[in-house]
Amino acid sequence: MFDLSGKVAVVTGASRGLGKAISIGLAEAGADVIVTDVLNANETVEEIRKLGRKSIGLKMDVSKKEDVSSMVNQALKKFDRIDILVNNAGIYRAAPAETAKEEDWDKILAINLKGQFLCSQEVGKQMIKQKSGKIINIASVAGKSAFAQSVAYNASKAGVILLTKTLAVEWGKHNINVNAICPGVFSTQMTEDFLKSEDFLRMIKARVPMERCGEPRELVGAAVYLASKASDYVTGHALVVDGGWIAGL
Repeated sequence: MFDLSGKVAVVTGASRGLGKAISIGLAEAGADVIVTDVLNANETVEEIRKLGRKSIGLKMDVSKKEDVSSMVNQALKKFDRIDILVNNAGIYRAAPAETAKEEDWDKILAINLKGQFLCSQEVGKQMIKQKSGKIINIASVAGKSAFAQSVAYNASKAGVILLTKTLAVEWGKHNINVNAICPGVFSTQMTEDFLKSEDFLRMIKARVPMERCGEPRELVGAAVYLASKASDYVTGHALVVDGGWIAGL
């Protein structure tokens, strides 16, 4: 039920961190993977090819419609279909709400929310033609319970969860499943500055029942599940993977 052999996946923000881990995990489950990023994703492509799967890397800014359309066209020329889309690309900038910069708000919402919509819209058109598809949006526990000094990030991730539900409602009739994953704090380049803080690590140990941050590979199982036949009757769901953080008060 978890076999992805013969499937073609697109993963955004796949040069490192969660996107890289998910890309490799989908390949291990049998999928061919198109990896996209504004950064160089060649390392991810090579690791996927070493697994015997096909892969190409495409440079793309998810907030630019022309980039997204070009990516989809190139993917279809190479693979003829897209079965799985993982909307992972995202950024984070901390600031108190009263001093947050308008340009930071615009940039975060453009990448974290608009980017997921644009990619879902363009890939969704192909999935509607195919009458099948799996879309996985990477949201955050910050979309369910607010982090301080993260007003734009929190708003963007809450938006991702409602975007997910809306697309699930609209596209279920086309046999397209749309779900979200809400990670807690994982050890990635985005969080490395926080993880250097002893105070932050003490907070994690005190508030997360598993007393640690997640490792990128620990998100792969959730992604493979939502990409596979095992989740064929699951749609509009936001799956929390956070070591139990938001389960408590």
